[in-house]
Amino acid sequence: MTPEATPGKAPAPTEHATPHHRVHLLSVEGKERSSVLLPLAFSAPVREDLIRRAVVAAQSHRRQPYGTSPTAGLRHSVMWSGKGRGVARTPRLMDSMRGAQAPNTVSGRPAHPPRVDRIWGKKINDRERRLAFASALAATRDSTFATARGHTVPEGLHLPVVLEDPVEEIATGEAARELLARLNLWDDVERAHRHTHLTSSGRARRRGRVRRTPRSVLVVTSGPGKARGFRNLAGVEVVPVGRLATEDLAPGGDPGRLTLFSHKAVESLRHRLGEATP
Repeated sequence: MTPEATPGKAPAPTEHATPHHRVHLLSVEGKERSSVLLPLAFSAPVREDLIRRAVVAAQSHRRQPYGTSPTAGLRHSVMWSGKGRGVARTPRLMDSMRGAQAPNTVSGRPAHPPRVDRIWGKKINDRERRLAFASALAATRDSTFATARGHTVPEGLHLPVVLEDPVEEIATGEAARELLARLNLWDDVERAHRHTHLTSSGRARRRGRVRRTPRSVLVVTSGPGKARGFRNLAGVEVVPVGRLATEDLAPGGDPGRLTLFSHKAVESLRHRLGEATP
């Protein structure tokens, strides 16, 4: 036992078991200014199982319940001839031998129809949901996950990309394109535009989902109504940090989306996660 240790009293734990990570703060010209200390959530271990579970739970709460009409297949005047007549016991139309209303007949009721009272939502614990969000944030640091998602990541770029606050004032698509070109990220937007395709004929097209566009860069701002110039770029989404969710960082449950943060967004995220400002 060392002289500093006291019997019956455990030593004081360190402040952070996992060190904070730093990234370069880039200007709108693409030049490195200084380094930024990321929140501790960016250092969390990546749990792909929790991320997928949180995304599936979020998708399930948006699913619209559906079901058949309670009287579907029952709108017939039928009768049963009774036993002992040498015919099946299927209900038949009045004054006819044509079967109706039973599930084994044409235009009969469905045997096991979908019901509107079915609960589609999937539950997830609050702690698991928070861990999934931290894991999705941590995955944005790893270029391996981004490459596995299909993103075009330039060599030597530190992820996630943190830009100075003037990036939130970009209001035109031309200025947004010039910024992404200076960061060598425009190729990823072109990839999304190049792989945009028409969906096959069916219910998706009848309901307005005519085109499918792959996900490209995610721009996280400090509040709504900012960085409006990025909105019309193919596959690019702009999300305020207050509404940032696991599904934005890992669409479809696959972590590692190519993400751009403004400096204000990083500080707002730190406040949202309950961390003290360093």
